[in-house]
Amino acid sequence: MLDGQLQLLALAASVAVMFVTWLISLRAKDASLADVSWGLCFVAIGWVCFAAGPGAGGRSLLIAVLVTLWGLRLAGYIAWRHDGEDRRYRAMRKRHGSSFAVRSLFVVFLLQALIAWVVSLPVQVAATDGSPGGVGALGVIGALVCLGGLACEATADLQLARFLAEPDSRDKVMDRGLWGWSRHPNYFGDATFWWGIYLIALGAGSAWWTAIGPIVMTTFLLKVSGVALTERTISSRRPGYASYVERTSAFVPLPPGRG
Repeated sequence: MLDGQLQLLALAASVAVMFVTWLISLRAKDASLADVSWGLCFVAIGWVCFAAGPGAGGRSLLIAVLVTLWGLRLAGYIAWRHDGEDRRYRAMRKRHGSSFAVRSLFVVFLLQALIAWVVSLPVQVAATDGSPGGVGALGVIGALVCLGGLACEATADLQLARFLAEPDSRDKVMDRGLWGWSRHPNYFGDATFWWGIYLIALGAGSAWWTAIGPIVMTTFLLKVSGVALTERTISSRRPGYASYVERTSAFVPLPPGRG
């Protein structure tokens, strides 16, 4: 069931996070701060839905807590890895000159706020559906899927960070641990988390079409900002990556050699 007022509040929360970040980015001259705040949009949406949603409180609380764990971990990791403005934004800044500040508000910050709002549709609808009571079997399964996805991406990020910290890693390919099973286990874990959120929402009686949320997230990770963007240039920066591609699955973890 849709609740127009709750959806507007969720959108306003996401926009508020990104608008404040945009203001900070103007002073810092760093549009990459949008990437840090991306996860925080979901945290804000999760708690707004819990506080304002008329649905089952226990289920909304579970979703809010899970989304908070996911969003804060992601924001913290990106902030920790942050080392100046990303080359994508530097290129945009150079291309658009004095108009970049205003342009970035719409094509970087508010666009991400809108995408976060779409991805979080299961969070919003679950806050209006279902009767008070337990989370239910499907909700428990969904929560376990969420935790599995969160563990996968957190482990993958940790393994990658340790690899990049090695002095001789510059021209090498990371193919250890989870990265031996998937070329992008962090993105797989990310997508898995949001499919878990969808299962929790489905257990609340939410309409099947709220799958648009995890579908959008998975599509972006595979085709736009994740796998596709990373692999566009990595072969030229990492000798041996072509061989890695041949033996390793791109997304779903599979035994080495079955990619």
